[in-house]
Amino acid sequence: MNYEYYIARRVALSGEKSFARLIIRIAVVAVALSTAVMICAMALVAGFKTEISSKIFGFWGHIHITSADIYQNLLEAKPISRRQDFYPSLGEVGPIPYNETKNLFGWEWQQPAMTKGGIRHIQVFALRPGIIKANDELEGIILKGVDTDFDWQFMQQYLQEGEPLALQDSTTSDQILLSKQTAARLKVGVGDKFRVYFVEQGETLRRSFTVCGLYKTGLEEYDRQFALVDIKRIQQLLGWSADQVGGFEVFLDDIHDLEPFSEYIYYDKLPNSLYAETIRQKLPEIFQWLSLQDINEVVILVLMILVAIINMITALMILILERTYMIGTLKSLGGSNWSIRKIFLYYAGYILGVGIFWGNLIGIGLCLAQKYGQFITLSEENYYLSVAPIQLDWSSVLWLNAGTLVVTLLFLLVPTYLITRISPIKAIRFQ
Repeated sequence: MNYEYYIARRVALSGEKSFARLIIRIAVVAVALSTAVMICAMALVAGFKTEISSKIFGFWGHIHITSADIYQNLLEAKPISRRQDFYPSLGEVGPIPYNETKNLFGWEWQQPAMTKGGIRHIQVFALRPGIIKANDELEGIILKGVDTDFDWQFMQQYLQEGEPLALQDSTTSDQILLSKQTAARLKVGVGDKFRVYFVEQGETLRRSFTVCGLYKTGLEEYDRQFALVDIKRIQQLLGWSADQVGGFEVFLDDIHDLEPFSEYIYYDKLPNSLYAETIRQKLPEIFQWLSLQDINEVVILVLMILVAIINMITALMILILERTYMIGTLKSLGGSNWSIRKIFLYYAGYILGVGIFWGNLIGIGLCLAQKYGQFITLSEENYYLSVAPIQLDWSSVLWLNAGTLVVTLLFLLVPTYLITRISPIKAIRFQ
């Protein structure tokens, strides 16, 4: 039998009251709170990044296919033909093989891999800026023209009032889907009509639109800029034929397949006149802002682990000093320094285990309560979300628990070195 574990277990389960017992309980509480905070922070950051990314990708698609003459400017009207070999068959592409780049301590290599999903959908679009005039109010707007192939799955969940655009192949619709924010500034609602003014080759053009619905995604910066209309209205304004569009939006099953599919589409599917670019490359400022959340997460995790380590070191040192007589006795009976240190490491592992258990219970409980109860609300204007989002990744939780346990125990090797400085004769005589 492992006698170190046996002694540690007896000491841990002993019910004697002492000052060390109080310190140990404080250490358990500190570890529990640190673990709970780390789990909540990790779930919150993951949820925040996922929700914001899904809104951006849902509005714009994952990959844009445009003219090769356009670079990072969605408003430059360079028409391309919708009659392409990849349209609409590209929307049926499933998982594809690719070479995944791995990096370990600066050493890179590639290995075969398979994407997690395929291409979910492809649709055409065209953009045209204009100025809305309604009720003596003026508002700059970018009209996004969509066709009958538009996937309404994303917009439907953010539709606040009215109905989506009623699009047909044979006729041109005069309907417009406005954001609720823009409608409030213009003082218009569903069923109201107004004019949109455009400047084309020095000439002012005006077109009438009827509000069919109001949407609100929470991305205030984009909601106030964009409105959805029939793509045929954009084609008429720009003098394009029915076969000419601004580009194609490609939607993927899994966001992690962004780069492999971007390269696959560009190199394997597109002619030289077209260019494929991810929306992350077109709108880098938003994703740079999202990447800053990783820094916040790392800072919180490091601080919480430090709190747990400091409290555990304090508790372990007090426990060693309180058990000086036991240490002296074990040494006099032939126990080695490392053997006795293992007793206290087992004891520390028990304390950590109890703290981590309660920390998981509290942290996961709070996350589930927020996920289904949504009691923590946010300012949608500042955070793009109305409630604090939660995404629990169980594999990440397991790695967090294992990492906390291992890292803390490694740091606890330092205070156990105090055992080697205890003389058995002095310890027994002191008692």
